[in-house]
Amino acid sequence: MLAIRLARIGKTKKPFYRVVVIDKRRPRNGRFVEVVGTYDPLKKPAEVKLKAERIQYWIGCGAQPSDTVRSFLRNQKIA
Repeated sequence: MLAIRLARIGKTKKPFYRVVVIDKRRPRNGRFVEVVGTYDPLKKPAEVKLKAERIQYWIGCGAQPSDTVRSFLRNQKIA
């Protein structure tokens, strides 16, 4: 089962996240299938960049977005 979730790549006290397609059983920062966006919570307002067509492709293949990613998708009216 695939999931679309956040993977942290920032330094200590400076979070930055990639939105990735990953096997659900892998660890948070484990090997992923594809990067489909980024999330920068330090910018005001927080910056979210998503590749809409790739996310829709992976959802069509059965990937389940996490709760946080689902809220990003609703805000940008992708899914």
